[in-house]
Amino acid sequence: MNRVATVERKTGETQIKLTLNLDGSGICNVENPIGFFDHMLKSFCKHGLFDLEGSLQGDLNVDQHHLIEDTGIVLGMCFLKALGNCAGIYRSGFSIYPMDETLVQAAVDFGGRAYLVCDSKLSGIPLVSICEGKEGSFQTDCFEDFWQGFVANAQCNLHIDVIRGRSNHHKIEGCFKAVSRALRSAVEIDERRKGAMPSTKGVII
Repeated sequence: MNRVATVERKTGETQIKLTLNLDGSGICNVENPIGFFDHMLKSFCKHGLFDLEGSLQGDLNVDQHHLIEDTGIVLGMCFLKALGNCAGIYRSGFSIYPMDETLVQAAVDFGGRAYLVCDSKLSGIPLVSICEGKEGSFQTDCFEDFWQGFVANAQCNLHIDVIRGRSNHHKIEGCFKAVSRALRSAVEIDERRKGAMPSTKGVII
């Protein structure tokens, strides 16, 4: 089964193209101008065993919001396209992920309805680093916008909860890893289902 999708989205604010392989090996090869965001997408792929390639461009002279949110939108579109009618998958997934002092849980359901609950407990203070050749800061207030864009276009329920933590870096990274593990569980093929729809309705809508 070839569960690969390519989506290209161009607006007056961003130009994004991504190719997603749900059954990959964790390779992320995305041209990303934001250093910390690049690190998060690489972690997402590594822990979910998704392959992702493409490029992200946007109006960073305004701020990071457009590019980060629109990347979530395109990634969600890739998941929706790659999953097709969702026949044979587990559909839901859950992960609890520890990262030093931080503990995060994530749960997802590809039931055809978009809903995000995000309790990230972020301070809202941007992360700042020295990052040669890339944007060194990361606007933490864009974190929830990324996932809102994702769920709206992947048509899934997603609950993200930081149970405890101190570092914004650890909270955000823990969330990306927990969500990727939950997504991996949800989109995997359930051999016992034998290709049937994972819904009593007989269809995911």
